[in-house]
Amino acid sequence: MMGLWNVPYITSCYLIKKSIFEKLSFVHESYDPDMAMCHHLRTHGIFMHVDNQRDYGHLINGDHYNTKLTRPDFYMLLTNQQDWERKYIHPDYYKSLEPNATHKQPCTDVYWFPIATEVFCSDLIAIMEAFGKWSDGSNSDKRLEGGYEAVPTRDIHMNQVGLEKTWLKFLHLYVRPLQEVVFVGYFHDPPKSLMNFVVRYRPDEQPFLRPHHDSSTYTINIALNRVGIDYTGGGCRFLRYNCSVEATKMGWMLMHPGRLTHYHEGLRTTSGTRYIMISFVDP
Repeated sequence: MMGLWNVPYITSCYLIKKSIFEKLSFVHESYDPDMAMCHHLRTHGIFMHVDNQRDYGHLINGDHYNTKLTRPDFYMLLTNQQDWERKYIHPDYYKSLEPNATHKQPCTDVYWFPIATEVFCSDLIAIMEAFGKWSDGSNSDKRLEGGYEAVPTRDIHMNQVGLEKTWLKFLHLYVRPLQEVVFVGYFHDPPKSLMNFVVRYRPDEQPFLRPHHDSSTYTINIALNRVGIDYTGGGCRFLRYNCSVEATKMGWMLMHPGRLTHYHEGLRTTSGTRYIMISFVDP
């Protein structure tokens, strides 16, 4: 309910004119500061009101803000969700959750959603490049249990840069609702993912990825930069359907089934550097 209410007592958070402090002294021998203020205002005929008709702002939790991190705002989803969402979630994201929304489907059972802002994408790339420890693209990978990667990429895992918990929260808050809309009948709360990583494709490094299945119930693939501007080529081809998604959009997410049906490959990047964010959800 929205409105304006006259109240006798306010604590912890309030707006007050400086001129009021100049006229009154909020001191009382037996009251705490909040109660003393409320008592003196009331006795001087100055009334307090609670008003939720406007957004006057909100408190920010800065306890875990680490200025030594690359793009520290990106790490704040768990403690400052409102500000994080305003900065990093695509302005059209919630349109995909409306009852009569039409969902883009470039290939069979492959869905395409706006999910992240360009700032999200550029910040995530900056975090990964500042860390700089890209895998070598070989099958040997000490980061994995067993030390072997069947379909290796040049990548950095989210847990290497301290973002694993943040990313799992992102999957829960923003990816799971989309999945439940398009893959009706599948529900897993919270979603699980052991593989969350940014991939880098370059013509002189790793330009493409051979055909493979993902170890997931469903996979998400977020384009982090701009085809035709930051790189040329690239994209994803689903072999069973002979269908390719090449005109990817920065901040848009592809979502598709993992194991059995969607055998796919990463198409060759011919110039520049292509970045994508991958999660294998519910392996």
